[in-house]
Amino acid sequence: MNDQPETGITPGGTSGAFRDVLSKDHARRGKPPLHFADMSEEERIGKAKELGLPKFRVKQLANHYYGHFDVNAEEFSDFPAARRSDAAEAFFPELIHEVTRQVADGGTTIKTLWRLFDGSLIESVLMRYPTRTTLCISSQVGCGMGCPFCATGQLGLTRNMSAGEIVEQVRVAAKAMRDGEVAGGSGRLSNIVFMGMGEPMGNYKSVLSAVRQISSMPLEGFGISARNITVSTVGVVPGIRKLAEEGIPVRLAVSLHAPSDELRDELVPMNKRFNTKQVLDAAHDYYLASKRRVSIEYALMRGINDQAEHAKLLAKRLNHYGDDWAHVNPIPLNPIEGSKWTASKPEDERRFLEILHNAGITATLRDTRGQDIDGACGQLAAKERD
Repeated sequence: MNDQPETGITPGGTSGAFRDVLSKDHARRGKPPLHFADMSEEERIGKAKELGLPKFRVKQLANHYYGHFDVNAEEFSDFPAARRSDAAEAFFPELIHEVTRQVADGGTTIKTLWRLFDGSLIESVLMRYPTRTTLCISSQVGCGMGCPFCATGQLGLTRNMSAGEIVEQVRVAAKAMRDGEVAGGSGRLSNIVFMGMGEPMGNYKSVLSAVRQISSMPLEGFGISARNITVSTVGVVPGIRKLAEEGIPVRLAVSLHAPSDELRDELVPMNKRFNTKQVLDAAHDYYLASKRRVSIEYALMRGINDQAEHAKLLAKRLNHYGDDWAHVNPIPLNPIEGSKWTASKPEDERRFLEILHNAGITATLRDTRGQDIDGACGQLAAKERD
């Protein structure tokens, strides 16, 4: 389960009109330590056997990990004291180490900077709302999609993350919620969005493994409903089609950002490989297969893609499919340092939404949580701060 490719080259990305944008740090760094969350059941049993442990001990470890969010094997009272250290080393190596934690929105938004085994840095953002708690997680170190208005996209791709590195972000957040570390007291992590750093479809195998572990019931996962998991993509069509075949009812989010190929070629370089028609066709097919409405993410940029003509064309493109299959999330652009791209005027945002609504398109302006700590959409850049 840990043999994902060293690069995040997207399917078909080794030739043609688009190549992943690689960071200057991109290199073969070796694989992360093998973790419990990276192993199949057979691999876990085999590892236990190497340590002289019977099969049932694996179930105990799974109960601690998925049921109690616990990796401190030295304190597993139901485990042989003489074997706790061996179990900790073999199954629970530290994959993500907290570097800094920034808090916003009265303590209900927490952005954490994590250091990985090779020194790479990633971020996750935990957001508590009145009726749900959402964790935005990263699936790659950096991102190779190169969207010019996105801080993560400017980093380039360093490497894919292992399933364990992805799942650990969820475990730590679930534990923090249970233990009352987030403003509002003890609670439950309810929603997961793959909208942090990276293009999830560029690391498909690890992302799918993580989705299965997040959504399966203990002792195989954390028991967060698949219907409360969102997987985003800039439009990697083979990944969308592959996900549709998995039969897992996660929500698909497509970062469209422009209704025409001419404009989207500039805003989303991947469009040169998979154009708007291919992306929307695949997204609609996902809706037909999953019976779940697709989220269309659309960052509103002043004078670029936020005018009435853009809203009308977007509505026309979506209504072409003839059913209420998409939910549009216009997102007020979160400015990044040194960028020429700026947020839309409030009156243009209102007009954009009005045009979509009048065309029968469901649309909701996205809440921009964590903007003051660079934790909002498009702002994650994994910078160390004093």
